[in-house]
Amino acid sequence: MLERIREGSQGVTAKIVLGLVILSFALAGIGSYLGSPNDQPVAVVNGQKISQTTFARAYENERSRLEQQFGEYFSQISSDPSYMARVRENVIERLVQQELQTQLANELGLRVSDEALKEEIRGIPSFQIAGQFSNDRYIQVIRQMNYQPDAFRDYLRTEMTRSQLVSAVAGTDFALNGEVSLATQLEAQVRDLDYLIVSADKVKAGIEVTETEISDYYTLNQSQFMSQEQVSVEYVELSSDSVVLDTPITEQDIELAYEENKAQYVEAEKRRVAHILIDNSEDDAAAKLKAEAVLAKLNAGEDFAKLAETESDDIVSGELGGDLEWIDRDMMDPAFEDAAFALKAKGDVTEIVKSEFGYHIIKLTDLLAQQIKTLDQVKEELKASLEKDAKTELFYGKQTELAELAFEVADSLEDAAGAIDHEVMSTALFNRFNAPAALSNPAVVKAVFSAELIEDGVNSEVIELGDEHVIVVRIKEHKAAATKPMTEVSEQIKSTLVNQKAAELTKEKSDGLYAKVQAGSTLADISTEAEAEVKQVTGLTRSDRSVSPEIAQSVFKLAHPTDTAVTDLVSLNNGDVAIVALTKVTAADAVTVEPQVKQNFATQQINKNYLVFVNSLKADAEVVAANLTVAEQN
Repeated sequence: MLERIREGSQGVTAKIVLGLVILSFALAGIGSYLGSPNDQPVAVVNGQKISQTTFARAYENERSRLEQQFGEYFSQISSDPSYMARVRENVIERLVQQELQTQLANELGLRVSDEALKEEIRGIPSFQIAGQFSNDRYIQVIRQMNYQPDAFRDYLRTEMTRSQLVSAVAGTDFALNGEVSLATQLEAQVRDLDYLIVSADKVKAGIEVTETEISDYYTLNQSQFMSQEQVSVEYVELSSDSVVLDTPITEQDIELAYEENKAQYVEAEKRRVAHILIDNSEDDAAAKLKAEAVLAKLNAGEDFAKLAETESDDIVSGELGGDLEWIDRDMMDPAFEDAAFALKAKGDVTEIVKSEFGYHIIKLTDLLAQQIKTLDQVKEELKASLEKDAKTELFYGKQTELAELAFEVADSLEDAAGAIDHEVMSTALFNRFNAPAALSNPAVVKAVFSAELIEDGVNSEVIELGDEHVIVVRIKEHKAAATKPMTEVSEQIKSTLVNQKAAELTKEKSDGLYAKVQAGSTLADISTEAEAEVKQVTGLTRSDRSVSPEIAQSVFKLAHPTDTAVTDLVSLNNGDVAIVALTKVTAADAVTVEPQVKQNFATQQINKNYLVFVNSLKADAEVVAANLTVAEQN
């Protein structure tokens, strides 16, 4: 087993696994990965402590990864405490898994040699300059991560050792054609069924809910009735589009700009040429003689395109009659270019021209003379450009005024708005997830729900919304998150309790009906009592959405029917209950196993086996996790 693991660690899968580890380090940083032994541990795995320092670093790395994944929307996502609690739980779980894998690797005696470690370090792109390992760069990067070389080598050695174990599990699985074919047939299998649905709605009319029940539910489930924190905001929005020029762009301004930038309205002469190339890399004299012979044929009246196809060593253009399409100055070899641009009229052919590629004979096939756009042609374009430049310059001046006055007069936006000739706008109350369009930018949402603006009552700094587009905000009203009064949620609670009671009554009724089916009654026999219609479905597939997912999942778990239908009782998410009868199973025809299908199946098996491997390690281990909270960074 040990030998297979070591062999597996040298394969492609091992390098992928380790590459992901290295990439994670390079992008997010590892820092002081190994915590102080005096830290209160976040978990203890078979007596080995996982320190707070280790957790904090791993947690920050995960935050960095999520920020890169979600971009500007991460601030909204991270404002949800339950979401970040799940992130923390996942980080601890991953650290526990890594520790278990490290312990097993040590038990098996897995090792990474100094030479392999050195080779891995030299191959990390973050330590390279122009594709070559740089020791100075290496030292600089690891020190930025608060690492000394020996500590980083220890960290990397641990990761590489663990990757040997992981790759042995992930890289040694395979799929046989027979099992892939069987799985494919099973996936393509179709089933016929009858079913009826006992509706919860039919019993709701007679259900009563008392005030005491509502009160008790409210008391026990107050966390469900929290109102979200809300703010109403005043703001001043400034963009280059919103500023008004003091003086409009004049005809004189446009004419002056045209004269100053006339060169950019000149379209240089273009020429379309074809050529016949005779390669001289092996024998220059013989190449020149061949070129002269081809030129003689041209002078004798033979077709240029046909000679290019048969004689040119430029195979690509030769198949196109020697065509090189349109060329500009400074595109080609100087000698070639000078000769091509010396041709006067379409159809003219040069003498033999020598370049670094060999001997050419060049033909001018088309000519586009230099063109200059007139003022009338570019006037509107010029005017728009001048207006944009002027507005941009004015915008930055007003932005400076806005920032200065918003800071100096921090308890109001009126002075700042007046200085830039804009109005102070305001909003109604909103929460983090339904901000008005003008304030929906994640940076703005983060600012308006920050402690600084809420508690200090000051103007925000200038917040960039885009190119030449900024905003300054302040809090007009703040409502903290709080439990909604019972009177506000009473109807909601009543509806919930009615649904719960209806589901219970429906389940009780369905159990009685299903007992009759098990005793030999058919769905048709009980349909009147069930107050439901029997429905028939033929050819149901696993991905079919013509029935509810719960029914489909149940039907494909049932055994094949023989003389009688196979039945089941299925609770649906809406409180209804379905009684189903599987009547027929139709197997799919055997299929040819395609390589991609086989690879996908093997990948699924690898994932399943890895999870089984991790879970088995955890099942045999003694793991103690501590309660943990981490302050969110805003």
